[in-house]
Amino acid sequence: MNIYAIGDLHLSNAQPKAMDIFGEHWKNHFEKISADWRERVAGEDVVLIPGDISWAMKLEDARPDLDAICSLPGKKIMIKGNHDYWWGSLAKVNAMLHNDTYILQNNCLAVGKWVFCGTRGWTLPQDSSFGGNDLKIYEREKIRLQLSLESAKKYPDYEKIVMMHFPPIYQNMKNTEFAQILEREGAAEVVFGHLHGDILKNINLTDVKTGGVNYNLVSADYLDFKLKRIR
Repeated sequence: MNIYAIGDLHLSNAQPKAMDIFGEHWKNHFEKISADWRERVAGEDVVLIPGDISWAMKLEDARPDLDAICSLPGKKIMIKGNHDYWWGSLAKVNAMLHNDTYILQNNCLAVGKWVFCGTRGWTLPQDSSFGGNDLKIYEREKIRLQLSLESAKKYPDYEKIVMMHFPPIYQNMKNTEFAQILEREGAAEVVFGHLHGDILKNINLTDVKTGGVNYNLVSADYLDFKLKRIR
């Protein structure tokens, strides 16, 4: 059993959005991801998708995007990103999923010898763009991360692998409150996305280990639209 990750799929099957407006490398991006996925992922493997799954605004419009993901091999586990406006209640989203596809929301999922946790996260207070409206969301996401990790305590012998959409650390911001929670709760691996474009040229946030936790940036364009093997 292998564990892979790739974030920020940004699908738009219901109302197609040309992703190459973000760069020529985004042209036919999901075809590239799917081809790599089908070649490498077996039925017992796990693929983590840390948010920004679909551009849809309504849950029903996200159905073809979710179906596209569900059709791929392996166990798929997803969390919400900041662009996943279609995301409804846990029950409503779960009702659309099939073929070993799952979401995390204040809970965890055990597979093999691992237990998977996660939450969206938010902009870090140390970021210059952090404003007054961000504080309430940030505090709520800390609680959600803690709830997910608390739920994993019923699997005391399992390794914890955590998904977040927003980076829980940054190049010169490694002792964040998110990082403190992850370290305290014994996370082994963390995968996250959200970062795109020119910013990727100036950062190194893949395979960063701090506080005993390994952090992996898995934005689709950062990975050249190929899955990253985590374990």
